[in-house]
Order: sequence, then structure tokens, then C-alpha cells
Amino acid sequence: MNRPKVQRRVGKYEVGKTIGQGSFAKVRYAKNTETGESVALKILDKEKVLKNKMSEQIRREISTMKLINHPNVVRLYEVLASKTKIYIVLEFGVGGELFDKIVHDGRLQEDAARKYFQQLINAVDYCHSRGVYHRDLKPENLLLDAQGNLKVSDFGLSALSRQGDGLLHTACGTPNYAAPEVLNDQGYDGATADLWSCGVILFVLLAGYLPFDESNLMTLYKKITAAEYTCPPWLSLGAKKLIVRILDPNPVTRISIQEILEDAWFKKNYKRPVFEEKEEANLDDVEAVFKDSEEHHVTEKKEEQPTSMNAFELISMSRALDLGNLFEEEEGYKRETRFAATGAANELVQKIEEASKPLGFDIQKKNYKMRLENVNAGRKGNLKVATEIFQVSPSLHMVEVRKTKGDTLEFHKFYKKLSTTLNDVVWKSGESSV
Repeated sequence: MNRPKVQRRVGKYEVGKTIGQGSFAKVRYAKNTETGESVALKILDKEKVLKNKMSEQIRREISTMKLINHPNVVRLYEVLASKTKIYIVLEFGVGGELFDKIVHDGRLQEDAARKYFQQLINAVDYCHSRGVYHRDLKPENLLLDAQGNLKVSDFGLSALSRQGDGLLHTACGTPNYAAPEVLNDQGYDGATADLWSCGVILFVLLAGYLPFDESNLMTLYKKITAAEYTCPPWLSLGAKKLIVRILDPNPVTRISIQEILEDAWFKKNYKRPVFEEKEEANLDDVEAVFKDSEEHHVTEKKEEQPTSMNAFELISMSRALDLGNLFEEEEGYKRETRFAATGAANELVQKIEEASKPLGFDIQKKNYKMRLENVNAGRKGNLKVATEIFQVSPSLHMVEVRKTKGDTLEFHKFYKKLSTTLNDVVWKSGESSV
């Protein structure tokens, strides 16, 4: 039988598998247990944040991101903290990464590429107007929602220091998508640098490969600095012209977002996004996190899930198969039995507890195992019963009830009363378990 799974919880969020990892943060899938909504949980290590003097920058950018409610930008719902971690709760892109779509399907048709590029520019324009720059735009950071619309993730969460000239000075991001001025480390404007990355993304969408791709880093830097690339022959003239204007190695003469919005190729079938802007947002959670107030620390805990049971194990335990010694009998009564029950495992534990207490049982619980002991002595001393819950599916469980001490007839009477009390959750043949 499979080993019990350990379920990690952070506050009201059940934490699942890792879906992304960087040098400063890990992103894990999580579910809001109150609403059932899927979210992405970005986890930052406090020690690393402090060591790199990033606290104030991250606090400012999280505060700004909470104000952003754009259809093409991943929403930032809230921020939490424990003693050692900062948790940023983000909208989950159910459609996966745009990068995976390119890997799977290859280059896109021009109309499809244009639609994604339009949505990308909408997001970048909106965030830039609020002084928020991405600094690591690439297809891996472009997610898709259930309707196939683009959502830019991690906008504003790549914290960088600014110097007195108002320019950014820290080279970051993926080199293949980075602007020449970022690589040259002479200070750069975040807006024009993001635009260069948008140009590389447009090229990848249309061509299916990178414009600048060299295994030798110095050769790669030289090609980017000289904007040395070749457009594939299948690109339309309008697309080529726009790419050339975006991939201008001189940030001063590089095309602006306003000019992109007026470009003939870009404007085809263009739809301006319609949405309500947020005038204000509740920033109490942000302030609590960065003041490091212990009273606001979120609870982190690990819980064992019920031991999972596969179909073969379930069938092998069925009474329909006469396995002889599976059920040990005494005086015609079984010392052990099982039944299937619907609902969540923790709810089943609660129901067994509620049903057993009025029958005079003391109860000890550990994960999904229970030890029940009747306080009143019977014919063979105090009746002791062990129960364990096994998971068949998220909504169907097998409950094992076993006598460990005492009279078997008394156990049988207890089980009849227990099963009658649990009648509303006992699974009956023909019911759906999904």
C-alpha cells in the first residue's frame, strides 16, 4: 500500500508541487481551502532578502502590484509571512506557459502571434505608466488563462537597485532576451529595456527560434549589441519592419510603445482592453509582512494525508472476494470490518468522533488513525477499537474498523450503532464517487 502523503499548509492555503524556481524564490501550486481557488505561491527566503538588501524594494513593488488589476497581468492577491519566509499569493495561469505552447506547436501563425503581442504590449504599457518594470520578459514568464489570453507573471517582482541618475544599474534577466544597454552595464531605462525583450518575444513567436542564440556568452553579447540577426523568409514585410524598429541597439532611437500602438501591422484586429482600474488597495498585509510583526505570522504546518489505496488493493479487500482468512471470526462475529464513505477525510474523522463519544468512548487521534476505548468495562474488560481511513479518491475513502481488545459481541454492537450514525456518508453501490 502506498505510503501516507504529507500535506503542507500555509495559513488557509494547501501547498502542492513546485511549478517554478529561481535564484531568490520558489513558486508552488496552492489551493485556497476557503474558496477552492487555485493560486501560485511565490516563496521568498527572508534571510536572502535581507542579505541582498532587497526588503524595501520588494515592499514597494508588492504595494504597487496590489494596485494593478489588468486583464493581461497576473493578479497579486495578498502577501503573507512566517518566521523565515515571505509568501506572495498570485493568480494561477491554468493554461500554462506560452513557452510550452511554442515548444509543442512550433512557431505561431501571424494572426495568433499578433494577438499575444498586442496583449503583451497592453500589459507592459499599463505597468510602465505606473512606474513598474519587469526586467525579465521572456515566454516562460507569459502565462495563459483558461480562455487562452496572455497573462504576464512576475511583473514588478524582479527587485533592482536604482542609483541617483534614475537609471537601473543591475544586469538581470535571461541574456538572450536582454537589451544591449542592460548587458553593457552603463545604466538603462527600464521601459526601453522591457521593449527590447518584447521584440525578442515577437521574433520567437513568429520564427519559432531565438534571434540571438550562441553557446559562447561573449559571442552572444556581441551579436545582441550589434543587433546581428536574420529574419526568416516567411515573415510579412510589416512584421519585419516592426521587429527591426524594436530591436534597435540604441535605446534613444528605439521605437516607443506609443509608436508601436500606431504601427499598421500591430493595429490589425487590435482590441483595446476594457477593465476597471483600482483606485486603492488594502496594504495592511504588506505593512505587517515587512514590519515582521510576529502576531501577523501565518501558520505553517505539515499534515499527513490518509494512506492512499489503489484499485487492486481496494478489490483485494472486498468482501465479494472470498479470501478466507481476511476476516477473523469469533463466535460468529467479525473482529474487523471495512466500509466505503464519501466526503473529506478530516470530516470523516470528526463524524466518527461525534458518533463514538455518546457511546462512552475516550478517543485518541493521530493523523487519520483513531484509538477508541470504552470507559466502562464489559464482559472481557474495556472494549478497544482502532480505526484508520484510506484514500481511494479525493472524495471516496475506505474506513477500517478493528477490535483490538475486549468482547467481540460488544464490538459488533458498537459497529452497528456507529454505521447507523454514519449512514449519511456510507457509500452505497451506484453512487458517484467523483
